[in-house]
Amino acid sequence: MLNNEFRQNQEILLLSPEGPLEAADFTKLAGLVDAYLARNRKLRGVLIKAKSFPGWKDFGALLAHLKFVKAHHQDIEKVAVVADGAVANVMPNIANHFVHAQVRHFDLESENAAWVWLKENGELQMNQAA
Repeated sequence: MLNNEFRQNQEILLLSPEGPLEAADFTKLAGLVDAYLARNRKLRGVLIKAKSFPGWKDFGALLAHLKFVKAHHQDIEKVAVVADGAVANVMPNIANHFVHAQVRHFDLESENAAWVWLKENGELQMNQAA
C-alpha cells in the first residue's frame, strides 16, 4: 500500500509506503498526479518517507512503478527520499541518470531538511550560480 498526502498549497506530494508496493498503487497515484498536472504546470516535489524500502509485491508492480516514473518524471522538479538503509542511500545516484527530477536522500532524522530542500526554488538557485 502506498499512502499519499497531497499538500497542494506547497505543491508537494508526500508518499509513505506500507508493505510491498502493488501495481494498483501506481494506477491510483497516476490518477492523482495527472489530475493535479491538468491544473498546474509542474509538481514542485515528492517526498517519499519510509523506514526502509519495502520492495514490490510482484514483477507487475515493478513494471507499473517504472511506467509511472517514465510518464511523470519530466513534470516533477525534486524528489526527496527520506529513509534509512542501503537502498535509500544509492537510489538518488542511480535515479539521477534516468529522471529529470533532482533526487536527494535524507536520513529519517533529517526529514525537516528534506522539506526545506523541496520548498527551495531551484530556478532561483540556478540563476544565482550563473
